[in-house]
Amino acid sequence: MVPSPNHNARRPNFVILHDTSNSTVDRALRTLTDPAREVSAHYLIGRDGTLYQLVDESRRAWHAGASYWGGDTDLNSASIGIELDNTGAEPYSEAQILSLLDLLKGLQERYRIPASNFLGHGDVALRRKVDPSRHFPWERLARQGFGLWCDEQALTLTPNPDPADPLLALQAIGYDVANPAAVLAAFRRHFLGIERIAKDGETSAAERRLMQCLAIAKRRKPAS
Repeated sequence: MVPSPNHNARRPNFVILHDTSNSTVDRALRTLTDPAREVSAHYLIGRDGTLYQLVDESRRAWHAGASYWGGDTDLNSASIGIELDNTGAEPYSEAQILSLLDLLKGLQERYRIPASNFLGHGDVALRRKVDPSRHFPWERLARQGFGLWCDEQALTLTPNPDPADPLLALQAIGYDVANPAAVLAAFRRHFLGIERIAKDGETSAAERRLMQCLAIAKRRKPAS
């Protein structure tokens, strides 16, 4: 364990994933353990899959900042923060993702964190953050029980969405919809793997169906 002094107490119900935006894990470690920077995370995963624990899970790391999800405006107090050593412009290594999946399995078992509460920093800090990048394998994580996702079968069974206000579905998923362009960009990055700014809040029929499918999945009670 590489201890960071930047933390205080709480109990987790979310996992927030981040990119370090650094070129080396050593640089990321220096940032996350520097008292003057007042930023930290519970874990850092290097490109080679090495797992560094920086803050005890029982403590509140300082990683989410000003944030929002489903009415919660203090994600630091309710989440485990995990940094992935990545510039944001490169694919994630297989070793890194395998190490992450193993860590997430343990966190879910220890804290009974709902699948829908595995999120990216860019999901909860709109306009401020865009990580993890569009390269992140959200579908792969969701198939292991870490995050929302809709496959083709679920999309086929989804009722035709109301085209009047697609933001209602994004709000039901958990997003802050005060800024339509920002929330649509975050949605596309996470669930479509693309970077595209919405012009005047425009959405396609396929996007609206996916939004509704995800909102239905969010409401669905998990199997016991």
